[in-house]
Amino acid sequence: MFLHSVNLWNLAFYVFMVFLATLGLWDVFFGFEENKCIMSYMFEYPEYQKIELPKKLTKRYPAYELYLYGEGSYAEEHKILPLTGIPVLFLPGNAGSYKQVRSIGSIALRKAEDIDFKYHFDFFSVNFNEELVALYGGSLQKQTKFVHECIKAILKLYKGQEFAPTSVAIIGHSMGGLVARALLTLKNFKQDLINLLVTQATPHVAPVMPLDRFITEFYMNVNNYWILNARHINLTTLSVAGGFRDYQVRSGLTFLPKLSHYTSALSVVSSAVPKTWVSTDHLSIVWCKQLQLTTIRAFFDLIDADTKQITQKPKKKLSVLNHHFIRHPAKQFEENPSIISDLTGTSMWVPVKVSRWSYVAYNESDKIYFAFPLANHRKIYTHAYCQSTMLFVCKLQCLNICPLIISSYLFQSRQGVDLSWKAELLPTIKSLTLRLQDYPSLSHIVVYVPSVHGSKFVVDCEFFKKEARSMQLPVTHLFSFGLSSRKVTLNTNGLYYNIELLNFGQIYQAFKVNVVSKCTGSKEEITSIYKLHIPWSYEDSLTIAQVPSSTDISLKLHVAQPENDSHVALLKMYTSSDCQYEVTIKTSFPQILGQNPKHSRRSEKKSNHHKDSAVQSLRLCANDAEDSLRMHSTVINLLTWVVLLSMPSLIYWLKNLRYYFKLSPDPCKPLAFLLIPAIAILGNTHTVSVKSSKLLKTVSQFPLPLAVGVIAFGSSHLYRVPCFVIIPLIFHALCNFM
Repeated sequence: MFLHSVNLWNLAFYVFMVFLATLGLWDVFFGFEENKCIMSYMFEYPEYQKIELPKKLTKRYPAYELYLYGEGSYAEEHKILPLTGIPVLFLPGNAGSYKQVRSIGSIALRKAEDIDFKYHFDFFSVNFNEELVALYGGSLQKQTKFVHECIKAILKLYKGQEFAPTSVAIIGHSMGGLVARALLTLKNFKQDLINLLVTQATPHVAPVMPLDRFITEFYMNVNNYWILNARHINLTTLSVAGGFRDYQVRSGLTFLPKLSHYTSALSVVSSAVPKTWVSTDHLSIVWCKQLQLTTIRAFFDLIDADTKQITQKPKKKLSVLNHHFIRHPAKQFEENPSIISDLTGTSMWVPVKVSRWSYVAYNESDKIYFAFPLANHRKIYTHAYCQSTMLFVCKLQCLNICPLIISSYLFQSRQGVDLSWKAELLPTIKSLTLRLQDYPSLSHIVVYVPSVHGSKFVVDCEFFKKEARSMQLPVTHLFSFGLSSRKVTLNTNGLYYNIELLNFGQIYQAFKVNVVSKCTGSKEEITSIYKLHIPWSYEDSLTIAQVPSSTDISLKLHVAQPENDSHVALLKMYTSSDCQYEVTIKTSFPQILGQNPKHSRRSEKKSNHHKDSAVQSLRLCANDAEDSLRMHSTVINLLTWVVLLSMPSLIYWLKNLRYYFKLSPDPCKPLAFLLIPAIAILGNTHTVSVKSSKLLKTVSQFPLPLAVGVIAFGSSHLYRVPCFVIIPLIFHALCNFM
């Protein structure tokens, strides 16, 4: 009986919609790379020493506690206070444990042992009783105030020490990072108490699920404060996102607002972090060994030798964070690196006049300088490119033995500019690209190969024209469904290519790129690197391929391209001169279903309130946020009455569902066609856009007579009440367009 009453076309439509939703959910939860994070282990048994807090605090916050992390002898030594290290406070997130500090705390302890405890960090952690603050925001303000008291209690533990700290560094996971930012909103909080803030997978932009008004208000208060007081905030902040593996907090939510008058913030995706190069899920970001090693290296480089605490210099902080999290030049960090290099000595000098050159170093006993004269090359080529392929296991300390790239002012003077700081470290190579036009006074490019014993690496250099290595590849249309593709072939046997991905700048776009490599003339194992570079945000991703091979790469964005940004997404290809490459791109419809288009800036309405990101963020100032909350509450209230008055039809339909799939006649259908679009528009509307409408003055006259109509006809014609309710909703929705 039921099957005969079902309209086959409707059934097919519903089945298709369920299928699309399933594809989207599959892409969100399973459509990402495998977990490549290495688990971090403790060398000794972890211990958590509870820090005694004043009785007033324990009575005010009975569920919260403060702990000091330690292992083995270190834990035993620090049971006797005061402390002598550098304080770092870890804040767990939603349902997070204070014990999550053990990964980064253990790695920091091992690093301190390596330098004979010349410097060391003391890692503290707050026990928030694993509260579900992402689901209930009523305790966020309480957590913030408790953290403030913890910071003051921590600093008291160092009183009387020669190098006593006056501030702490904070690492916040998930909602813990938002709580750390909220500290600045407290009335009695001194900004100088925090010298550095690192957040991991923290949704800074908006809550993942705004389930109550407390979460919404907390976010608005924090973000509005940081925007309105950006000129006075000098706190260096680093936000690290997990990438596509983190389906709980999409990386687009973790990017701090870019304001022209606030330059102390960096936002980066873990897949773009040098020496990390992996995506992390929401929990593994706190124990991923590659990322924690990078973080600890940065922390030790931030230490001021004079104060034996984290430096107070904002420029040095940003310089260190850029060095470790944005672009690593394959060298140890130096605050003031030497620019001029002395090339004198007994080293061997070898002139190289060809445009393409390769050298294999193995058990070389002599230091060699290879000099490339630029006089002739400037006339033909625009760029120079060099790379060293490290074919040995290289620890952090031995990076200095990798070849240095040096440009000489005057070849005869044996002095030059050290350009190795401009190099870039990639998983298997160290590379450097120079635009010759930027160095008009340089006479030679010098490649320095130091003496090595028992190690092997290959150095390749070439000169090229930019036009020959830059190719344009327009992406396929969104609705091509992967049935059509576009292709480009690399036939010049070069080492480096840039493929410009035209019309690729929206979050809802997703593509599959296939790179087919064919090689001749080499029997050794060859590695190629394909890097997706997004110029408007630090969310690059790398793919390593053993060639010849066929490699698939996913192209998706975390952050949409800003309206005033003219950069183009690039696929950088570090290739082999013995191979040819064919690059094919096509739309990936399943991945499109898994993307979140909410934060696509180009799709937002243009108005005077959206000229730049600062003004766009300022629309959520306190008054507008309160007005928006009231407007949405009113809309929900009216919608509730409509639903309640339509309840009898719903009950009747549910009771007879086994007999009739479709309610006929359906008294709610005409109403639904108008109500659903109006609610969808108002649900994503802020009062700023409504207030600026020319139609608002007229629309505001309707509610009063309609209310009179409800009272007059409601008692005898109750079914007409939803019609009276929906009219003001429709007109207010139209205010967004007029």
